[in-house]
Amino acid sequence: MKANANEIARALDAANGPVRFFLLYGPDEAGSAALARRLERAMGQEAERIDLDGSTLKADPARLVDEAASISLFGGRRWIRIQPAGDEIASAVASLLDADVAGNPVVALAGALKPSSPLVKLALDHKLALAHPSYVPDARDAAQIAETLAREAGLRLPRDLGRTLAISCSNDRSIMAQEIEKLALYLDAAPDRPAEATAEALEAIGASNPDGELSKLVDAIMGGQPGRVGAEIARLGQSGIAGIPVLRALFRRLILLAALRRDIDGGQSPAAAVEARGKAIFFKEKPAITDQASRWPADRLAALADKLLAAERALKSSGTAGDILAEAEMLTISRFAARRR
Repeated sequence: MKANANEIARALDAANGPVRFFLLYGPDEAGSAALARRLERAMGQEAERIDLDGSTLKADPARLVDEAASISLFGGRRWIRIQPAGDEIASAVASLLDADVAGNPVVALAGALKPSSPLVKLALDHKLALAHPSYVPDARDAAQIAETLAREAGLRLPRDLGRTLAISCSNDRSIMAQEIEKLALYLDAAPDRPAEATAEALEAIGASNPDGELSKLVDAIMGGQPGRVGAEIARLGQSGIAGIPVLRALFRRLILLAALRRDIDGGQSPAAAVEARGKAIFFKEKPAITDQASRWPADRLAALADKLLAAERALKSSGTAGDILAEAEMLTISRFAARRR
């Protein structure tokens, strides 16, 4: 069955309800992950979590039924998380939904799926399943999400700062969560010792800068500094930032450079085109972006957009192999930019 935001939240919070299978899918993978954590909280800290992935269940569809019917080795509650997941688990899920016994709830995080997906159709059509698509929030919703995340971390985030943070993170829930975690550490805030978030604190941790920590890697790639790319990827990886957020930060820079390139091709100088954007471009980034706008012609930017979209698709479908391909693409882009110095 299809569930809206309130319905899926209530069902996940119930944990012991009649629903056997939760399908969380859609382009906002961070939103799906946040929903899955609701089930985790509802099951309790002592519950045993069984982690499976799509390839495992494709090879052994019967395993899901077995895991869902099994009793925890520790005598407590038990639940199953499938990630990554896609249409390859449809057969296993069909068996789960038709089984006589399945006492442990199952949640699958599937990413973007088409409406014609067999897995989506199965979850929508069965009374023991719930399907909910998560979409990237708009500006208003993203600001509210930022305020909620901040409150959970022990931060009082004024509404205007919530909007600033959401804009600087391009409404990406996972990046907002990382920036709020840094802000809480900076202000020594926690739920039992709340603190007031300020514009000065946001500036200090770099959260008022669009793409924050990602900007150094984006500049190394688009500015033609291939020697820095590997080091920046490693640095971000230590903070848990990798893969799709990086590619999307690159894509956002691409959109900005394409807009600047139109102004430059229309007769403006690169510096004038950047200055005309005012506060839309973070002041510390203006020199680098001016250089990049000079370096990248419009036709190359268009071709690069296709490459980034292909890299994101590969990352979603290939796991670790996709990471390697994406990093190789970043180096290729940076080397091309270096040749245009």
